[in-house]
Amino acid sequence: MSPDHPPVVGRWRPRRNWGPRVHEITYAGMRAVVLENERLRVTVLADKGADVVEFNDKRRDLDYVWLSPIGLRNPADVAGGGTDDVATFVDSYEGGWQEIFPSGGAPSTYRGVKLAQHDEVAGLAWDYAIVADGESEVAVTFTVHGRRMPFRVSRTLRLGAGEPALEVREETVNDAPVDLPAMWGQHVVFGRPFLRPGCRITLPDGANVIPHPDAINPPHRLVAPGGPWRWPEVPGPDGGTVDLSLVGARGEPSDIVYLTGFTEGWYEVRDPGSGTGLRVAWDARVLPYLWRWQELGASEGYPWWGRIYTVGLEPFSSYPTNGLAEAVANGSALNYPAGERKSLEWSITLLG
Repeated sequence: MSPDHPPVVGRWRPRRNWGPRVHEITYAGMRAVVLENERLRVTVLADKGADVVEFNDKRRDLDYVWLSPIGLRNPADVAGGGTDDVATFVDSYEGGWQEIFPSGGAPSTYRGVKLAQHDEVAGLAWDYAIVADGESEVAVTFTVHGRRMPFRVSRTLRLGAGEPALEVREETVNDAPVDLPAMWGQHVVFGRPFLRPGCRITLPDGANVIPHPDAINPPHRLVAPGGPWRWPEVPGPDGGTVDLSLVGARGEPSDIVYLTGFTEGWYEVRDPGSGTGLRVAWDARVLPYLWRWQELGASEGYPWWGRIYTVGLEPFSSYPTNGLAEAVANGSALNYPAGERKSLEWSITLLG
């Protein structure tokens, strides 16, 4: 730790209203932390999954985080969530960007543990500590212990002086004396005011597209089943081709596909009109898949009711979205021997 940000003791620390700074606040009745510098303001919900609920380009007052029309709700206040393994996640899903661990996608049962949608750390309150608070950088470490599976997760978010990027360092640990599998992902989704038809997604060379086995909004599909297909132009369900690198118009079919085959983990998503965008980069050795999910208003039943326009670009360890048991069966789950630790570094950078 450099001399300009000594360890924080208790709740007191030097305060600044310029350069890198960190604020502890209450957001919708929940603990939250704001990391800020000259370029960025990032708000993180400690009491709900350490969700990122703001990633704001201060030069333009442009927030890249999609927020759901459901609004922000404390998971403890959501009626029925405990009896419905889908509602556990979606009824308190404010949008935002979530940490997904140790199961992604649909509810799943594995070795006697029943895991809900995107269970379980995304629905838990996390502890946090401010580990750097100086004129050159600020950093906060968030930690959580699983309740249904004996994993520990920590993530440190860092902002440097004048930098247009949020840097994230994470560690997951199996605290049990038995070997365990897990899925690990970053549930990053985009929406208004940034996302619009014609936004362009760029990936490294060599990416392949694996369609989801079944339609997520029958009877309509964006991509024909089969494959794998070469990114970005893939067969459509009724003939012709679909360019998955372009964000479509409102009302286009809901769908999810899995991208793999690239050795570098990164993507860029840009609005060609304004030149604004983000670059997300991660270690593809840990998260070798990228889930591309879109809901552009075509799903008219629960939970979306035709109200949302969003695209998710989600680095993941595994596929498809049918939960941990299926990831174990298809060999894409991460393996954690007793006491095993796995680390991940990733970043989100402003473009334009």
